[in-house]
Amino acid sequence: MNHETISIFDMFKIGIGPSSSHTLGPWRAAQRMVKELESLGKLSEVVGIKVLLYGSLAKTGIGHGTDIAVQLGLINADPVTIKVDSINGIIASIAADKKINLGNTNEISFEPSLDIEFLVQETLPFHPNALSFLVSLKHDHLSFTYFSIGGGFVVKEGDVLQSNQQVELPFPINTADELLHWCRKTGLNISDIVLENESAWRSEKDTKNGILQIWETMKACIYKGCHTKGYLPGGLNVKRRAFDLNKKLLVNSSYTDYQSWLECIEKGGYSFSYILDWVSCFALAVNEENASFGRVVTAPTNGAAGVIPSVLMYYIAFCKGNEEQKIVQFLLTASEIGSIFKKGATISAAMGGCQAEIGVSSAMAAAALTECMGGTQRQVLMAAEIAMEHHLGLTCDPIKGLVQIPCIERNTMGAIKAITASQLALQSTPDFAKVSLDGVIKTMWDTALDMNTKYKETSDGGLAIHIPISLSEC
Repeated sequence: MNHETISIFDMFKIGIGPSSSHTLGPWRAAQRMVKELESLGKLSEVVGIKVLLYGSLAKTGIGHGTDIAVQLGLINADPVTIKVDSINGIIASIAADKKINLGNTNEISFEPSLDIEFLVQETLPFHPNALSFLVSLKHDHLSFTYFSIGGGFVVKEGDVLQSNQQVELPFPINTADELLHWCRKTGLNISDIVLENESAWRSEKDTKNGILQIWETMKACIYKGCHTKGYLPGGLNVKRRAFDLNKKLLVNSSYTDYQSWLECIEKGGYSFSYILDWVSCFALAVNEENASFGRVVTAPTNGAAGVIPSVLMYYIAFCKGNEEQKIVQFLLTASEIGSIFKKGATISAAMGGCQAEIGVSSAMAAAALTECMGGTQRQVLMAAEIAMEHHLGLTCDPIKGLVQIPCIERNTMGAIKAITASQLALQSTPDFAKVSLDGVIKTMWDTALDMNTKYKETSDGGLAIHIPISLSEC
């Protein structure tokens, strides 16, 4: 059996909000297209480009900033390092000048309102998130089609059946049963198995440093979100809540940075309501940043980016988990669970509804917390199963295609469910479990296939059509 190789840095990607599949994916697709033109020696010959957005990318592309992401990809801006505050100026300049500097080397005529088309009635068969680039050369024409399949993963048309098999992992894994097999055979924890597999790509030191960089980005996002007030962009006039909640919970505490802020949080006690409020606050903070085109980490997607950081912050602040080793362990475990979901089902809301995003992120967080709290390998898998079991069938119905309502609050729900699932697993004996993680993954995929398309990130059903907000408000 072929085993798909997915690294922790495939599951956790640093990028810009609000969507991994509708923002980061198209951004990366545009970059990839430019790179392919360069490798063909055709980049300097380009005189024009048209971008066609299909299916879900077309229907919710404006709310997700897909058109903005494509333009940033075409100029080869890096979503990991670009200054977030510079994005509006760059996009405004392209629109005003009616020119774009392709690959930052070839300036061509480009009018976004005309050269980016939203084909809301057309969907390509492989995946709802599709985009094509029609490239005009001096003496020829080329076309490139890509699919943004969730979590920032991108595949090119014609390459969809190929996967990266150049790397041979010491512990190949496609399913939860295979993961448990290796744990039993070696006696290693899940995080240790993942760390060994990561050694196929890089040194253990580099892997750990990379993971800590992922956490630094998550941490900065939480802190910034808790200290930024105002309203979210997009026209819904959604008020940011993390700022006020943070202020209320800390009363008149004084602090100057993340570390002193964390100390103030820890001094507040351990009452149930206090901890519950903070978990919600952490999740709100991340997804308000995400909705504001801030820098976030796909976990495993942008729309679900708040669940894992908030549960990890819960572990750090209230479970004495503020150690680099524990943070690395948490994220290694989470990544493997997400990888198994991607292989056995999907992490794309356009394919599976919100169960594929919030549900998967909750399962990832539940598993990670369980291992860090001393759970056995089977309890870890049990926690992931419980978390997903109670997200099955969750639809994706964002109002006006914005990753705001109901997406932001759903991250708080996913985080709380993850903690509850972990507690249940830690207090249970897996021998008596009736549902396996592989069983719930298959059920999730079957549910995704049966789910009506209007509930798959199209804004054609659910809350998206039943909330009385006029187009003029957006």
